[in-house]
Amino acid sequence: MQQHNGMKEFVLLGLSENQGVQKIYFVVFLLFYTLTVAGNLLIVLTVMSSRDLNSPMYFLLCHLSFVDVCFSSVTAPQIISGSLAENNTISFAGCIGQLFGVHFFGCTEVFILTAMAYDRYVAICRPLRYPALMSRRRCGRMVGVSWAGGFLHAALQTLPTALLPFCGPNQVAHYFCDVHPLLQLACADTRAEGLAAVANSGVISLSCFLVLVTSYVVILVSLRGRTLAGWRKALSTCGSHVTVVILYLGPSTFVYIRPSGDLSEDRSVALFYTVITPMLNPFIYTLRNREVKGAMRKLCRRKVGSGNGKG
Repeated sequence: MQQHNGMKEFVLLGLSENQGVQKIYFVVFLLFYTLTVAGNLLIVLTVMSSRDLNSPMYFLLCHLSFVDVCFSSVTAPQIISGSLAENNTISFAGCIGQLFGVHFFGCTEVFILTAMAYDRYVAICRPLRYPALMSRRRCGRMVGVSWAGGFLHAALQTLPTALLPFCGPNQVAHYFCDVHPLLQLACADTRAEGLAAVANSGVISLSCFLVLVTSYVVILVSLRGRTLAGWRKALSTCGSHVTVVILYLGPSTFVYIRPSGDLSEDRSVALFYTVITPMLNPFIYTLRNREVKGAMRKLCRRKVGSGNGKG
């Protein structure tokens, strides 16, 4: 593939060409990535070790946190290392692999968020049928379909791009390899591939976003006539999820629903769903959730207790 294209590596232009600003980015993104990995792995460990967090909602949250770790790991290390390098280069194979990873984990996250919205809809609007509609087996299937759907989406985005001829220039106007920046570098007419990319990513983002909005409209309508306590309980379980959906799906839909446009604008917006949202997810779900905070305290006590016992 490299011999056919004559392109062995790409140069990622990143977020800034100013060396001083790049050093600031190094510190900021290293901190963000550390918080992302630590926070999300803590949620995974907490859910897996706690008997109290065995409901479908926490099963899905565990998978969401795992996907966030994988998703951020595709782009963040490249940003961090590139902030200290004079030329932030990435091999052709590495670039295509990064493109696949971004869309694989990104799309899987969209589907898991949609499954979580369905879980909240059933819990609030169909409480008597909740055990049947959200059984462990069905949750497992929903997660499996999410991963399979993410893989299929990533393959459909990556293969057509990887087969394009690249003969120069090799400067990618982004901080990671994505479809639109790479299409602009191809030595061929890429209008068909561009429209296919919009149809694929854009339609998935927009349709899932509409499904999520519709589910919460139905939830709000179903709450009419309930007591204030009922409203508070329902909204407390949905508030965290709505916040994550807005922070993640809003920017990603903006980037992928339209053909190649202003890449500098896309770079700024992409920071929300590739860096900021995966970091904020643990804080959003723990700060608003008493059960998760309680389970984390128990986990810490067990670890401290076992550590003292060994001492």
